[in-house]
Amino acid sequence: MKIIISGGGTGGHIYPAVTIAKHIQRQCPEAEIVFVGTREGLERDIVPRYGFRLEFVEVSGFSRKLGLDTFKSLYKLCRGLLDAFRLLGKVRPELVIGTGGYVCGPVLFLAALRGIPTCIQEQNAMPGITNKILSYFVKEAFLGYAEAAEYLRGPAEKVPTGNPVRDEITEAERGNALQEFGLDSRKKTILVSGGSRGAKTINEAMVFVDKKLAGREDVQVIHVTGENGYEEVRIKLEETLLAVNNIKLFPYLHEMPLAIAAADLAVFRAGAIGLAELAARGIPAILVPYPYATANHQEHNARAVEAAGAAHVILDSELTGEKLFEKLDGLLQDEQKLKKMQQAAKSLGRPEAAKVIAQKALALMKDRHEED
Repeated sequence: MKIIISGGGTGGHIYPAVTIAKHIQRQCPEAEIVFVGTREGLERDIVPRYGFRLEFVEVSGFSRKLGLDTFKSLYKLCRGLLDAFRLLGKVRPELVIGTGGYVCGPVLFLAALRGIPTCIQEQNAMPGITNKILSYFVKEAFLGYAEAAEYLRGPAEKVPTGNPVRDEITEAERGNALQEFGLDSRKKTILVSGGSRGAKTINEAMVFVDKKLAGREDVQVIHVTGENGYEEVRIKLEETLLAVNNIKLFPYLHEMPLAIAAADLAVFRAGAIGLAELAARGIPAILVPYPYATANHQEHNARAVEAAGAAHVILDSELTGEKLFEKLDGLLQDEQKLKKMQQAAKSLGRPEAAKVIAQKALALMKDRHEED
């Protein structure tokens, strides 16, 4: 029994794919899972670490402006279709799952045309163009946000499942997390992260906030700057960091599941998987959506969480240290409001999402067998 999982480019597409794959293995140990990505995406480094076989096709996104790049993309799309055709013939999968990225297009499209059970997992409230197109061909679309259904207009069955969350997120223990970072259990913990590469606007605002919160007895901060922004922030905060121990500065955290377990409140971008991880732990947030995300999908994600009462949204163009401090301090001083937001965040959490997606995807394959 062979299953293809296609998704790549960014960690936001790859980690959900890996999480779903692990749950498929638990439910169907005899399944052989083959990942399909591109050589340019992060999957080239990430997928082999988890012991999965990885195959490549050549494809890229389209430039929004007509020009030479458009013709290069068309050429790569034709190459991708040919690569996908050959790969499907070689692997002969009984199920194909797509988790996003341009690579899904040719693989899922050709698999659907061959009558192979196919499904997609859409992480965002605003789907990307690839999944919008694929909704006309695949059997099912598993949605991270129910709001995405109105944008997927094809006949695929839309199933709100939530987004897959790594086991490490739900299994991390708060006590161990506080000890790992040298934090005080009596204080509220704010976790700040602009993603793996960091966010310059968040870092700039947090320099002001860190200085205002430095030395306070009721709060402590884990500020993850990203590799690129670390040195600049460290220099600006050098004297402050030497004088206090309640501000912890990191360029990057491999132990992010522990950091999330330690948090009472977060300042985040609005990537779908990061939001799902916060919700799984019931952590409210102040969200600053990345303004250049495709189709502005991060703001759509953030607004959905805000509408549920689990977050406040500050647009990147409107973010200042003063405004961010005002929001954070207001929540720290209003225990009742913070608890309501925590409850709202918890209500959004879907820690079983990957298990459910694996079950439903495998059911598609079983239904096909029964038909045969």
